[in-house]
Amino acid sequence: MARVLVPLADGCEEIEAVTLIDILRRGGVEVVAASLVGRLVHGNHGIGLETDVSLDEAAGQSFDMIVLPGGQPGATHLGADARVQGLLREFAADGRYVAAICAAPGVLAQAGLLEGKKATSFPGAIPDTKGMSYMESAVVRDGNIITSRGPGTAMDFALELLELLQGTGTRAAVEARLMRR
Repeated sequence: MARVLVPLADGCEEIEAVTLIDILRRGGVEVVAASLVGRLVHGNHGIGLETDVSLDEAAGQSFDMIVLPGGQPGATHLGADARVQGLLREFAADGRYVAAICAAPGVLAQAGLLEGKKATSFPGAIPDTKGMSYMESAVVRDGNIITSRGPGTAMDFALELLELLQGTGTRAAVEARLMRR
């Protein structure tokens, strides 16, 4: 079974966090939501999200993908966390999937993972796009790096991640139950 780590920080964008966790779990992916501190995270709209574990508890486990939800100041907190930066670099070096949406692609840029890559983000979330190919698409995949624009693209992003992990058949089945079309 595919396993995904979703680090959550206070100030995260709730739509992005909940949508990606929900869609992946609907598709049979084991998702571990991990908080930077404690077990309760407050999103940037005041919604409380209870995580499965702390990031320290998740750190020794094996995952196929790491996904960062955006939102502010959540993305800033993720970017300032040395554990998150280390995990991002480790996943990328191992060829595992690294994904981020909204403001969180800026965290990937901080970690040096977008150099020479195609990527997208919420407008202005990546302060310096030199050395990368910035796109305005809803979801951009370049090798093992997947990025997305913001809350409005969260479902497209989550479905793309599901397809990468579980295949087109699982994506189609989950998407059909969502009544998107």
